[in-house]
Amino acid sequence: MKWKKQDIQQYVQSKEYIDTAIIPLVPFSLDRSDEELATLSYQNEVMELFSDRLEKEYKGRIFRLPSYSYIKSSSLEQERERLNLFYEEISKQPFKYVFWLTFDSRWKKYEKGLEGHLLWVPVMKEGDLNNEETRKLMLDQLEQVTDLIKSYWSE
Repeated sequence: MKWKKQDIQQYVQSKEYIDTAIIPLVPFSLDRSDEELATLSYQNEVMELFSDRLEKEYKGRIFRLPSYSYIKSSSLEQERERLNLFYEEISKQPFKYVFWLTFDSRWKKYEKGLEGHLLWVPVMKEGDLNNEETRKLMLDQLEQVTDLIKSYWSE
């Protein structure tokens, strides 16, 4: 389920079955080189596709909340505190599992003290998202992430 009116209406009727929230973490900046802007926008595009695919695979169990955007140069320690406030808000619903999904490896240093579970996925090199090789790589990563999520579910 996604943050859309139709999905929310469905969620309200069956929230006892939807025990997992996924929130993509997306860096944002306009104060970078043109090349870096292109890289950040590509990563955002891939994250949207990746998290949508994850939600689609487990529709009825996973709720994909809106992406959390943060300034690339901001303090991740402060962002962690904001995410913990976000987590408090999410906890008002019956989600048993909350996953923060990111391509930004810097988050690994701030994982301790972060409520929920951080899922860091190595970012794919820039390429054509319609390219077969790029799609295969994304599917391979998606499989690894779903295996990890399922391991939390089976605890």
